[in-house]
Amino acid sequence: MIEEKKEPEKKDEEQEKTITELDRADQIAERQKRENDRREELLTREEQLQARKAVGGGSEAGTPQKTPEKTPKEYADEVMSGKFKAK
Repeated sequence: MIEEKKEPEKKDEEQEKTITELDRADQIAERQKRENDRREELLTREEQLQARKAVGGGSEAGTPQKTPEKTPKEYADEVMSGKFKAK
């Protein structure tokens, strides 16, 4: 009889251990699900941002062109070479 009582106690301990392991696994799965949902939301926002940038216009058409500034020496060299003709 004493031996019979010890076996159910071992089963109870094993059953409790299994339950706690299952609870822990459920917690981990829930945490992973929340993280995956968060990543999906961030990915969606990033895709929208990239689409907005693509459609938002990155065209250079219509923007004024910057002319490089010449140093006085470069300007003098052009005038002396005859690039500029008097009218």
